[in-house]
Amino acid sequence: MDTRDTAEQAELRRSARRLARELAAGSVGDLDDAVRRARLAAAVHDAGWLELRDERGDGAPLAGGEEAAIVADALAGAVADVAFSGPVLAGDLARRAGLPGAGGAVVGFAADLLGPAIATGAATATPAFAVDPDPASAGTALVLAPVGDGHRLARAALTGDAATAPGTDLTRAVVEIPAGTPVADLDGQSRSLTADDLAQWSALGLALTTADLVGAMRGVLDVTVAYAADRRQYGVPVGSFQAVQHLLADAHCLMEGSSSVALHASWAVDNLSPADALEAGRVAKAYAARAARTVCETAIQVHGGIGNTWECIAHVYLRRALLSTQWFGDDGVQLRELAATRLGVRA
Repeated sequence: MDTRDTAEQAELRRSARRLARELAAGSVGDLDDAVRRARLAAAVHDAGWLELRDERGDGAPLAGGEEAAIVADALAGAVADVAFSGPVLAGDLARRAGLPGAGGAVVGFAADLLGPAIATGAATATPAFAVDPDPASAGTALVLAPVGDGHRLARAALTGDAATAPGTDLTRAVVEIPAGTPVADLDGQSRSLTADDLAQWSALGLALTTADLVGAMRGVLDVTVAYAADRRQYGVPVGSFQAVQHLLADAHCLMEGSSSVALHASWAVDNLSPADALEAGRVAKAYAARAARTVCETAIQVHGGIGNTWECIAHVYLRRALLSTQWFGDDGVQLRELAATRLGVRA
């Protein structure tokens, strides 16, 4: 694979980062600005980014996993409080089922957030969770209904308020779909989802969450380096202290390593077999999940006492990284699955 951006990808990266910088929250207090949030959501919608994995007419997606990961990285770099990965994943799942589009839906996940919730009757038997819904349009959660050797998509009403749903991540919502929520069929599906479909879809989810972690690391390091250059002790910037430099250099290396493996995972989604794409995503997620915790904790440490206050935006990056780490499985989950597939060892 060639890891260099094409001209189109380079322009997409520049545009996404510029939009995120201009419209995302610059401080913790800005997260309460409803007008700014609405402008950001409208800009992302108008850019067409939520439809990147929708069908283009021949069964293939409008854009590849690389392009979707570029936007995920850019939005996370500015901790942009706008839905992206949730609608994109729903659109990709609908495309694989032969539906024309997700129509503002989001995927309902099982409680462990590892994969779509499975409904075996007329209602959900256990709680499900819609991750990263669009508050303005998400009214349906897509769940799986077993049929033969595969699954068909079904819908469960999303009754929770995505705009006020509490959660660790202050920039993306997680809305509970209570047990007993009615499940209805979705008309217009042309085929059932196979195991390969779900494997490749999971590979996309791993690539997007890994890209999100990379963006969060890059963003929090930018904030922290700027703070270290500005904050002075004993008459000099704290960034001139060798111990601080070592911490930031190590964090930067972790971020760069995560970026490299994330590029391979996003490329693999559409260019490798479902099994190989899923394995590439697991490797990337395992590395980036561990790295992100270290980088975010380093950022808080370098900020010193203010790093443990609500007003310091470093904790917003950490909170976002915690959700992206759990979504589709943390490093422990990925390493156990890799041990099973590569070594034949089951825990």
